[in-house]
Amino acid sequence: MKSLIASLGIICTLTATAQEAVNLFPLNQVSVTSGVFKEAAETDFNYIQQLNPDRLLSPFLREAGLAPKAPSYTNWENTGLDGHTFGHYLSALSMYYASTNDAKANELIDYVLSELQRVQQANGNGYIGGIPGSKALWTEIENGHINAGSFSLNDKWVPLYNIHKTFAGLKDAWVFAQKPQAKTMLVALTDWFIGVTKNLSEAQVQDMLRSEHGGLNEVFAELYHITGETKYLLLAKRFSEKALLEPLAENKDILTGMHANTQIPKFIGFERISQLDHDAIYHDAAYNFYNNVTKERTLSIGGNSVREHFNPIDDFSDVLSSQEGPETCNTYNMLKLSKLLFEDTANEAYIDFYERGLYNHILSSQNPKGGFVYFTPMRPGHYRVYSQPETSFWCCVGSGMENHTKYNELIYAKTDDALYVNLFMPSKVNWEAQQASITQETNFPEEATTTLIWESKKARKTTLMLRYPQWVAAGNLKISINGKSIEVEGTPGSYIPIYRKWKSGDRITMELPMHLSLEQIPDQSGYVSVKYGPIVLAAVTGEDHQDGLFADDSRGGHIAHGPFLPMTEAPMFLSEKGEDILTKIKPVQGKPLQFTVEDLVYPQTYKNLVLQPFYKIHEKRYAIYFKNETPEGLEQMQRELAEKEKAEAYLRSITLDYVAPGEQQPESDHGFKSERSNSGVNQNRHWRDASGWFSYELKNKEAEAKALRITYFGLDANRNFKISVNGQTIANPKLKGDKGNTFFEVDYELPEDIVKENELLEVRFIADENSTTAGIYGVRLMSVSGTSNE
Repeated sequence: MKSLIASLGIICTLTATAQEAVNLFPLNQVSVTSGVFKEAAETDFNYIQQLNPDRLLSPFLREAGLAPKAPSYTNWENTGLDGHTFGHYLSALSMYYASTNDAKANELIDYVLSELQRVQQANGNGYIGGIPGSKALWTEIENGHINAGSFSLNDKWVPLYNIHKTFAGLKDAWVFAQKPQAKTMLVALTDWFIGVTKNLSEAQVQDMLRSEHGGLNEVFAELYHITGETKYLLLAKRFSEKALLEPLAENKDILTGMHANTQIPKFIGFERISQLDHDAIYHDAAYNFYNNVTKERTLSIGGNSVREHFNPIDDFSDVLSSQEGPETCNTYNMLKLSKLLFEDTANEAYIDFYERGLYNHILSSQNPKGGFVYFTPMRPGHYRVYSQPETSFWCCVGSGMENHTKYNELIYAKTDDALYVNLFMPSKVNWEAQQASITQETNFPEEATTTLIWESKKARKTTLMLRYPQWVAAGNLKISINGKSIEVEGTPGSYIPIYRKWKSGDRITMELPMHLSLEQIPDQSGYVSVKYGPIVLAAVTGEDHQDGLFADDSRGGHIAHGPFLPMTEAPMFLSEKGEDILTKIKPVQGKPLQFTVEDLVYPQTYKNLVLQPFYKIHEKRYAIYFKNETPEGLEQMQRELAEKEKAEAYLRSITLDYVAPGEQQPESDHGFKSERSNSGVNQNRHWRDASGWFSYELKNKEAEAKALRITYFGLDANRNFKISVNGQTIANPKLKGDKGNTFFEVDYELPEDIVKENELLEVRFIADENSTTAGIYGVRLMSVSGTSNE
């Protein structure tokens, strides 16, 4: 069966069937035995144990009318997304328990499930959730009252996304930890959801799905797989967003500007539905989406997006300049999708991407001392921020807890008569069908070899499928059995089948020589990343001014707000046109995976630059991408960068707060509220307007605010509206659409009495009667008065 039943490791009868090329092993049949991945899993579990389950459960008890045993955590856990972390916590515990048989993990699972059972019984209708004001919310929806925005539903912060975490946690507690009460609760919760939504029209459901809803369709498809009951498959299809499904099935690229991690889980669900129901449109959409993201939008570490959104495929300048680079949740979900597609095809390309993301983004996203990363800036010379157990409850903390518990999920795969070796990781797999076990001994990637040892009571005739990675040059893979070399027939990006009668003690050794390579950033703008085999190499650029390195519980605590290293001072490669710069990157003797760069790096402050695996760099500023420039082009590039950075530095110096309308996290971080409001993308820039109103709360640091700068689009016509600050109207703009096809800014001076008396300023845009606000592209609170160009 597919990944769900493979994970069960138990015998069960299902009426639902699925297409499959290969099967995955249950987590409890594969163990990571040593090395960096085992250490990462243990670090993760130590972090998990520092969390108080009663504080995570608090929102659920509160909403059920029960007395919480402890107060809720802060941060996202008490500002509207209450309870979202718990589902990830339960999933992580379940996978860790399946992978290690750890008694403490099992004890925690049993405890939190018993508490959830109390919650479900108290609710009396199958519901389990921590969403504030749950009863009123679901009553409104059941009665057909729906007010959906991209990141809100009936004025709640993405409640469908929130409750998906609970669905997924219960599913994983059954699938991985084999807890029968989890299955019972999951079925009851899903039946409650069917009841709440059964009278909604198709149009109403699709309207609801404009609001971020995680992987609801995937978990409903999995429940169909568990129970065989068709109603759950129908529910999965009903809660699949047609606005994404249909254009991507036709291979239309509509992704630019979209919130990335809102979309990825939908396509995981599409692919899961296609596996179970053989519906081509769902598979085509998932396949095309995956190809678009991995081939057009993915960076060398396997991550994607900037400020959580898909950037234009021909312009990665924002990615390189922002402190909000690829989001860890995105890669968490892209690896899920690559795993499903591999199961369908046994295509090595999906493992190649999975390996890239695993080593270079997921592994690097956890501090070896503990703590998870939200954004991984690609800006040269910037740094990452790490979560803390008592302060940080972002989405990437939740998915982060899961990431490091399941490194064993795709090391191996199988068919009835073949075993696939996908990843080179110290591990052991029990292949029950062959009554055999295979142990993999390796120090990869420090050493480019691995050895597989076959153990069985009786000799067995079967096939081992050995991965020939794309990063091994043609003709360089070497395989020996019991010390005797065999001829390798195959090409990089394939599997080498070895069929023979295997006997206990047989040893298969693979030599996997790695070489240096350069990978251009996808827009081919001259920035390159250095790789050694599949490993991305990066350089430490310093460790000063890493403000907020360990996050507090503020809404923006996950962002590295420290000063930028000017791009003109970032390390770059200076070489003659056509020069092979790889010849100047030399290995450091006695230090595996470390390289020096000779006579190549500019400026001279980095003349002793050392490249090393990015996943080994922590609590430091770093560079992953390097501008590859010629001496002739250096002067012009430096001049252009200096002018741009001077303007940007001045703008930062006078900015007290800034909102990017239409982008999820900036809006959530600024107390976004609205009535009859819409958002979208124009010329790769996000906007928000309203036929009613919308508002943000901006921080008036030290009462220094003097002006509000608003960014508009020149062709917006017949837009009449008011701008108010703390209830006082400061402007009544009337846009005529006469500014042309460009963006322009207008500065509005702020009344002195409002500024002096308030640390928070509520900025509200209110449409005049029978009109609409302008599309608002930026809201900047400034410490100086500007000159209006209205």
